Amino acid sequence: MRTIDLNADLGENTPERIVADDEAMLGIVSSANVSCGFHAGDPDGIRATLAAAVARGVRIGAHPGYRDLEGFGRHDREVPAAILQSEVEYQLGALLGLSSAVGGAVRYVKPHGALYNRIAWDETQARAVVAAVRAIDPSLVVLGLPGSAVLALAEGAGLPTAAEAFADRAYAPDGALVSRREAGAVLHDPVTVAARMLRLAHEGVIEAIDGSLVPVHAESICVHGDSAGAVVLARAVRNQLEAEGIRISPFAGAL
Repeated sequence: MRTIDLNADLGENTPERIVADDEAMLGIVSSANVSCGFHAGDPDGIRATLAAAVARGVRIGAHPGYRDLEGFGRHDREVPAAILQSEVEYQLGALLGLSSAVGGAVRYVKPHGALYNRIAWDETQARAVVAAVRAIDPSLVVLGLPGSAVLALAEGAGLPTAAEAFADRAYAPDGALVSRREAGAVLHDPVTVAARMLRLAHEGVIEAIDGSLVPVHAESICVHGDSAGAVVLARAVRNQLEAEGIRISPFAGAL
């Protein structure tokens, strides 16, 4: 039986801005990418999400981003490498501390939003992120886009890596994600999304926005927690995969 991980971006709520149903998503996914506070969330809410993840047996990953609360971490930033490394180290340290406080442990790192997209091709920023992970805990798995600069550099630095696919995002023919600024970049139909991920699991391909097939190797599938209908989408993907004999299981190490 093949296994695959299902992850979601969580810990991004504040009393003034609720963007996801963390409790419901934690009942579906096997891994949680928990905000480190720079792009969304606050310490109390992040701690609560971490505690809920521990109670559910869901793997915890750090989800660091650019310092961009107003833009939800989706604004590209020109950050000097040394500063970016320090900011990622700071975020990882904070999440490791909060996780330990609730009896959990961080097992992987998945950068957020604009930072995630930038380090797919920008080797300078990617190298800074890799250096930060290596400095804080070199056992942490770096989760990223297949073929990205950050995964190549992480592997070169001796860090464990894993690749992911996106259930609710459109793909360009070259395997990159279609920019959120373009029409059709975010997918909302649960039947379509589930069918795409089933094909990924069986054939290792995703249909690009132009109809071509893109080879995608992935150990994990992401459903964005803040997407419209995220809980319905995530449940549809899980149900479809399990109905076809594919087990949902964390890609990262033990709790």
